[in-house]
Amino acid sequence: MSAPAPLRLRPLEIGDVLDETFRIYRRHFWLFAGISMIMAIPAAALTGYSFFTVFSSFLQTINSVSPDFNTLLPSLIWLGAGYLLNFFLSPFTFAAVIYAACESALGRPVTIWGAIRGVLRRYFAILGYVFILDMMIVFFCLFPLWLWFAVLWVAVLPVMFIEKSGLGAAMGRSWRLVEGRWWRTFLILFLVFLLRWFVGQALEGFLFFATQIIGFIASNYIVLAISQSVAVLVAALVNPVVQIAIVLVYFDLRVRREALDLFQLAQRVSATQPA
Repeated sequence: MSAPAPLRLRPLEIGDVLDETFRIYRRHFWLFAGISMIMAIPAAALTGYSFFTVFSSFLQTINSVSPDFNTLLPSLIWLGAGYLLNFFLSPFTFAAVIYAACESALGRPVTIWGAIRGVLRRYFAILGYVFILDMMIVFFCLFPLWLWFAVLWVAVLPVMFIEKSGLGAAMGRSWRLVEGRWWRTFLILFLVFLLRWFVGQALEGFLFFATQIIGFIASNYIVLAISQSVAVLVAALVNPVVQIAIVLVYFDLRVRREALDLFQLAQRVSATQPA
């Protein structure tokens, strides 16, 4: 496999980040979409099965002559097990595309299995990062405070993969990169998430009609399970937009703080000089 051209480093305006994100995704669509979709298949299957078992058991229970809600316990156990499994798979669903985008930006060839191996090498650090973000949501109970920290730590995964840092060092490094540029970073991420939401809604709306056709030949439980599974897969298809943007934000922050673009230019000039 030929190595991709490394990312041309330069200060990026907000519009440039959005344009570059979609350009990179189009150029490597099958790689990024393939990684994201493969990683989402277990979550989609578990989501569909969980919705099917829980809702079918619940409706059967409340429609029975003498409702016994203890019959819901096996379904709830399956639901909890599914969410737990999704949590342990989250490093792959959350970080595999970011790893691939980092490698591509550095001009290195990357494959789906290479991205999986890259995540495996830092699996527990990534899991810890996801756990911290989840626990912040649970215990802070204040969305603005969670948002403040989430933006400050947006570059944690690129730092891990490119600078080979551990979790604590990566969190501190991301904080220092974003500090003083929080509002600009937040605006970029807000616009990227907004675009991701609109694209996802458009795809889900298109696929909604397909699931309604299934309703003519299958029960409502099956339609609900399929629609929820499709929603997970649609999200996986559009999530690389956010993950690529995170990598671009990391490089842009380094260009602005550390003149990384000038360092890259110096390397290229020295490489072309005769020995």
